[in-house]
Amino acid sequence: MAHMNSYQTRLALAEGLADAVGQTLSEAVATRGEASLAVSGGSTPKLFFDVLSKRDLPWEKITVTLVDERFVSPDSDRSNHQLVATHLVKDKAASAKFVPLFHADKTAEEAATIASQETCGIDEPFDVVILGMGTDGHTASFFPGGDNLAEALDAASTRGVMTMRAQGAGEPRLTFTFSALRDARLLALHIEGEEKKQVLDTALGDGPEEDMPIRAALRRAQTPLTIFWAP
Repeated sequence: MAHMNSYQTRLALAEGLADAVGQTLSEAVATRGEASLAVSGGSTPKLFFDVLSKRDLPWEKITVTLVDERFVSPDSDRSNHQLVATHLVKDKAASAKFVPLFHADKTAEEAATIASQETCGIDEPFDVVILGMGTDGHTASFFPGGDNLAEALDAASTRGVMTMRAQGAGEPRLTFTFSALRDARLLALHIEGEEKKQVLDTALGDGPEEDMPIRAALRRAQTPLTIFWAP
């Protein structure tokens, strides 16, 4: 069952999520000498990234990658790569290793293959995965109606990065498969606002995963989902 953490303000949420992420990453480094963090994009994580980047963590031993990415250049305002570079891999976190998913001069399918190869050296499972959620119930790039949605949500699919195209996605997407995300040592969902809370409440009810793919994480993740929410 998912566990809900509610905060009165978005700053308090950012601090609370940074506490949980920092503790998990620090424990991983102490145990194995390295740690991994897969983050989501969009506007919601900016404050959290800014807070986390200032934390005293063994960043030089931490690898950061993306849960998913739009197939756009890193200089695009829609790039999750740019978001991470601007808001997370800076200050004390500047020494972290960042492994992007986008690769220029390649097709989306070629980029997915390269990203799978470049991320396969990261220890499995991820230490921390932070998911977001859209108002349509998508998470990662698991969009309702996505051309590869069934394969992406199949727990038996190969761990790695695949493409996704969907009417609501805009550009083609690169996304880790559910099989690569579901067993993270800390699997978090970061959402803000009353509208997202209502979407979550709907997702917690009955209905197909294909209609609201966040249900896969709520129902079938090996690690119980920890939700971080503020109005």
